[in-house]
Amino acid sequence: MDPLEIYRVLKDKIIWLDLAPGSILNQIEIAQEFGVSRNPVTLALTRLDSEKWVVRQGSHYAVSPLTLNRMRNITEIRAVLETQANIWAMNRITSEGLKELKTIEEEIRNLSAEATKKEMFQLDYRFHCLLYRESHNSQLSQMLGDLLCHYIRFWLASHQDTKKEIFFTEAIEIIKAIESKDEFSLRASTSAHIKASLDRIMKIS
Repeated sequence: MDPLEIYRVLKDKIIWLDLAPGSILNQIEIAQEFGVSRNPVTLALTRLDSEKWVVRQGSHYAVSPLTLNRMRNITEIRAVLETQANIWAMNRITSEGLKELKTIEEEIRNLSAEATKKEMFQLDYRFHCLLYRESHNSQLSQMLGDLLCHYIRFWLASHQDTKKEIFFTEAIEIIKAIESKDEFSLRASTSAHIKASLDRIMKIS
């Protein structure tokens, strides 16, 4: 297994809290898990460190902690960039993209009341990543995807109940605005969604 594959597996585990914030990453154990030498593990961890998924602590690495200040900073960036990304997506979305969006809307509406928090966040992640992709700006899509993943970590770490009727309210409004090409409503629903995200985080803290 090459360093890129190890990086992707570890990043996914960090995002979905299979590796908890603050946990120490033992390079020898990771190398044994993947059946490789320590060198590709070190390369993978170095990249994760550069992207703030892990932090170096002396000779060890640890999963980066969750801080409210960082979430505030990310929210400020999302408020500007995600609004523009959604507007571009509205204007540039393909027929296939619209079909995928409709499918996600149906999945949201049909989501079981017993759906787990993780299942809801996975669906929300797919929704956002579809819009990022349909902005047809790969740099912006990558940036917003990473920022969203940091949000997911914070939400999953909370013990707050998440009700799908409330959680997906703005997502449904965003979908309607895109389908009707209503830029004013799209701006308003995107801003409301990002504000609601930060409000949830503030309650968690």
